[in-house]
Amino acid sequence: MEGRTFVNIFGSFMLCMILWTSCSDKSGDAPSPNKNSSHIYFVATDGSDSNVGSFQSPFKSINKALNNIVPGDTILVRGGSYYDKVTLTKSGTVDKLITIKAYRNEKPIIDGSYMQITGYWDGLITFSKARFITLEGLDICNVTTSTPHVDPEGIVIKDGCNNITIKRCSIYNIQNNTTLNDWRSAHAIVVLGNSDTETTKNITIDGCTIHDTKTGTSETLTIAGNVDGFTLSNNKIYDIENIGIIIAGGDNLIPHGNVALNYARNGVISGNELYNNTHLRSPEVWGATSYGAIAIYVCGGANVIIEKNKVHDSDRGIGLVSESNIYPTKNCIVRNNFVYNCWRTGIYMGDYLNYTSQGTNNCYVVNNTLLFNNAVKGAFGEIEGEIRLTENCINNVIKNNLIYARPVDVFIHKYTTTGSNNDIDYNLYYTTGTPSWLWNTTNGTGNSNLKDWQAASNCDAHSVYGTDPLLRSITLPDLHIQDSSPAKNSGIFISTDINGTVDIDGNPRTSDNKISKGAHQL
Repeated sequence: MEGRTFVNIFGSFMLCMILWTSCSDKSGDAPSPNKNSSHIYFVATDGSDSNVGSFQSPFKSINKALNNIVPGDTILVRGGSYYDKVTLTKSGTVDKLITIKAYRNEKPIIDGSYMQITGYWDGLITFSKARFITLEGLDICNVTTSTPHVDPEGIVIKDGCNNITIKRCSIYNIQNNTTLNDWRSAHAIVVLGNSDTETTKNITIDGCTIHDTKTGTSETLTIAGNVDGFTLSNNKIYDIENIGIIIAGGDNLIPHGNVALNYARNGVISGNELYNNTHLRSPEVWGATSYGAIAIYVCGGANVIIEKNKVHDSDRGIGLVSESNIYPTKNCIVRNNFVYNCWRTGIYMGDYLNYTSQGTNNCYVVNNTLLFNNAVKGAFGEIEGEIRLTENCINNVIKNNLIYARPVDVFIHKYTTTGSNNDIDYNLYYTTGTPSWLWNTTNGTGNSNLKDWQAASNCDAHSVYGTDPLLRSITLPDLHIQDSSPAKNSGIFISTDINGTVDIDGNPRTSDNKISKGAHQL
C-alpha cells in the first residue's frame, strides 16, 4: 500500500514528512488517530472514491475507505452529510483496532433522509461479524418510514460481533410512523445475539446522546439474545416514545434458540441519564392515558449491574421484569440510582402481570433514592408503588433505599401471594401525607403505619418511617442528602460486590466503614 515501506534513511524521512503533511490541518495541528494506527484515510463530502484517501485527496464515501483498511487503520471523517448506508464486516485485532471517527471539531452526519429501508434490522450503520472496531463522534439520524412491517435502525450490531465500541455519537430522528397493527418498530441502536453458535460479546456504548425516536413496540437501545458482556455508560437518552434501554432474552429473536445461551447477560449500565421516555410522546398511537414505557429494563436478562443512573420524568423508572415464560430476570443489582418524578412506579420487579410466569429471581435493589413517582394510577386503578413487586418475585433483597413518597402514594406494593423469600429491610420511608404499604393485594386498603406493615410483610424490622430525610431540594429536585440527614451512615453494608465501591457521584460508597441509605454517601 502507498507509503507503507521505505528502504533508506531519506525514504524514512520523506515518509514522516508525507504523514505530517497529510494529517495536519491548515493550522498545523495534527488530528489524534488511533495510537496503534498504521495508516490514516480521510473521507470528505467533496472527495472522490477515485482519490487515494489522503487529507488532500480524500475519499467521498466511508464504504470506500472501509474497502482499504487493515487492522490498525483509522478513518477520519470530515464534517457534512453522507447519504450512504455503512456496512462494517472487517475486523481489527486486540492490539490493532480499526477506528472510524469524526475529524477534529467537525460533525460528520450519516443521514438517512434519502435511504430506502427494507425488512428487519436495516440500519444506517451495520456491523456484521466484525471485531475490534471503534466508531466515534458521528451523528446517525433521519431515518423514518411509514411502510408496514419494516424495522429501521440507526446502528445494528449482529452476527457474532465482538469488541465493538460506540463512543460520543448522536443518534436521533429514528422513527417508524406506522400503526401498532402494522408493526411499528424501530431502534436507535440494536445489539443482536442472533446466533446459537456465534456469541455477540464485549459491546461498549459510551457517551452517546440518543433522542427523538419513535420505536413503537420496540426500544431505543436494545441488547437481546445471545449477547455476553456489555457496558452502557454515560449516555443520555431522552424524548422517546417507549422503552429507553432493554436487556432481553431472545425468545422472539431466536424462538428455538439454545436456552442456555439465548439471553443477554453480564453487563453494566452506569452513569446514564434517561428522561421523557414515555408513551405521552405519541398519544395518537398509545392513547392519552397510557404510561407503559420503562426507562431502563432488564427483561429475561441476567447478571446486570444498574448503577449511578439518573432516571426521571418517564412512565416508569427501572424494571427487573420478565415478559417471558422461559427466562426469569435474575442475578441483577440495581444500586446507587436516583429515580424521580416518573408517572408510575420507580422500580418494578416481577412478571408482566397475568401474562407470564418466570418473574424476578435473586436480584438486589439497594441504596437507591426514589422521590415523587406514581403521579398517575396503574392499569388496575391502583397506585403501583415507589417499589412494585408483581408475580413471582423470589429470593430478592430490597435494602438501604431512601423513599420519599408523594402525599398520596404507596411506598412498597406487592401485588399477589406468589413469590417467596424476599428480604426487605433497612429502608427509610417518608411522606408529608398518609403513609401506605400494600402486601399481597393488587388494590385495596394498605397499611398506614410501619408496625402494621412489618406484621403483614414480615419485613422491614430495622426500617424507619416519619423522619424527613433532608434531601437538598425536593423542588429542583436535588436528591443528595444534607449533612444532618437521618439517612447518613444508617444503612447496612452487605458487601462490596452488592453495594458497590462508589456512590452515585463516584465517591467512596462507605464512610468510616458505614454506609448511608439512598444513593448518596456523605
